[in-house]
Amino acid sequence: MKPLENRIKDIPTQVKDPDLVERRRRQIVDAAVQLFVEKGFHKTTTREIAAATGFSIGSLYEYVASKEDVLYMVCDAIHAEVNSGVQAALARASGGRDALAEVIREYFMVCHRMSDHILLIYQETRSLPDQWRQKVLQNELNITGMFVEVLANLMASGNLPNLDERSVELIAHNISVLGHTWTFRRWFLARHYSIEDYIKLQTDFIMGISTGNIKPDPECKNGAE
Repeated sequence: MKPLENRIKDIPTQVKDPDLVERRRRQIVDAAVQLFVEKGFHKTTTREIAAATGFSIGSLYEYVASKEDVLYMVCDAIHAEVNSGVQAALARASGGRDALAEVIREYFMVCHRMSDHILLIYQETRSLPDQWRQKVLQNELNITGMFVEVLANLMASGNLPNLDERSVELIAHNISVLGHTWTFRRWFLARHYSIEDYIKLQTDFIMGISTGNIKPDPECKNGAE
């Protein structure tokens, strides 16, 4: 995963060692997620986060300035994990449509591993200051853009049929949302499907759309009439 310190330069720190900042902030993120899930963001105090991390409150404030900074770090940790996973999937893919299947699999596995983090993004993004909220939303769009790029490259190489720009964008958003669906509905899905089953079924569905075996309604127009 790309180090948090390299990605969150806007969050001030009093510590000069970037490797130490990365390690400590990751400890803070891991501890904060559990507290936010159990108690909610607003009912969790920075003192509780410090205690769960094993820091004094003074030490915590050497790495973050506020509880909102911690929440943003949680959100950023997910986006960093997805970015790292998708790039690794592309590197090991054998080519052709396998590249799309590898990317879908890696993305869904990240969603599986970080289910609590993803749930927090949807529940608590509104609690972030506007500058952090806009960055979180932009990071979400950047992830969708990675899927758009994979689809576009496969079309350019002839491994997928040519689709119009709107269809490609919608497929990319579908991939993003279907990964999150495992998080939102795991209380039901995990009782009936393993994560491997879920990945296979959803990959078949996405590949069916992207190859044209499931065709969009030609009567569907852009916007309301």
